Amino acid sequence: MPRFSFERTTPLPLDETWRRLTQWPRHAQVVPLTRITVLTPAPTREGTRFVARSGVGPLAFDDVMEVTVWRPPAGGEPGLCRLEKRGRVILGWAEVEVRPGPGGRSRVLWREELRVRFLPRAFDGATERTARAMFGRAVTRLLRRP
Repeated sequence: MPRFSFERTTPLPLDETWRRLTQWPRHAQVVPLTRITVLTPAPTREGTRFVARSGVGPLAFDDVMEVTVWRPPAGGEPGLCRLEKRGRVILGWAEVEVRPGPGGRSRVLWREELRVRFLPRAFDGATERTARAMFGRAVTRLLRRP
């Protein structure tokens, strides 16, 4: 399974950075051809489930996710959210960590292990590069968008 990570630094405070990254329907605003449906009642917590449906028509697929760790930042301490990917096509996990940065800024660490079912391991390198670019761009856009 390809594993990747990246970091972003933002002038936003911890709680606002966390909010922008963990309001799941917001992700559909920055990822083309994607809809997000939250399957469990608010607020987000361990056990929250949602589906990102990406693509068009018969080429669309569901990325089913469940929150397995939910620790929002509090008292200057970092926040951590872990998602387990449990769909028929996309498997793996993602972690979003929001930490205090220098000068009141926030630092985001995104770690992910991703597997596309039925895609041969020979494509792991391309999958990793594509996913890192796509998720990196989405996080940058989420942090810029109020």
